[in-house]
Amino acid sequence: MTITQTTQKFALGLAMTASALTLVSAPAAFAVEQKMGGVIGCNAAGSKQEVGAVIGGLLGAVAGSNLAKNERGAGAAIGAVAGAGAGSYIGCNMQKKDARQAVGGAYKYGGVRFANSVQAQPVTKISGKYVARSNLNLRASASTRGARVGGVGAGQTFQALGRTGDGKWILVGQDGVGVGYVSSAYVYRA
Repeated sequence: MTITQTTQKFALGLAMTASALTLVSAPAAFAVEQKMGGVIGCNAAGSKQEVGAVIGGLLGAVAGSNLAKNERGAGAAIGAVAGAGAGSYIGCNMQKKDARQAVGGAYKYGGVRFANSVQAQPVTKISGKYVARSNLNLRASASTRGARVGGVGAGQTFQALGRTGDGKWILVGQDGVGVGYVSSAYVYRA
């Protein structure tokens, strides 16, 4: 085996290692911009961020290796990290877009985000997970007369964003957006 072949194998191994390491931490600039804790910290549900980081890391490693003529290993490592960061950023934005589309857009009222199909009313912000005791109707307003916009199944855990002033209704959240109300009498804190 020649020195050139050994160097190429070493560079490829280094590039693969750098690509794997990008799954653990994204470049600081992207992490700060997204206020996330690494490649897997996007604040919207989904896996597009992780997939974007892997694809970006691999493409960045290849591009970096090809661009760095004398230092292919270093070029591959730098390219992998930069590519993973860019892929992570793009994937997270795709996840956020999907989350907005899933709730039909959103607006803000009293510091809380509501889906366009939900009537906003003042709520005391709460956070955490709640569990439905039985099958519940998800209502567009905090009333049994509110239009049914979905349901929460018995035993299902959901994100709670707020409680109405009278304490009778819980605002159910999906990716930080209120998507409807359920009666507080039929839920308990997880």
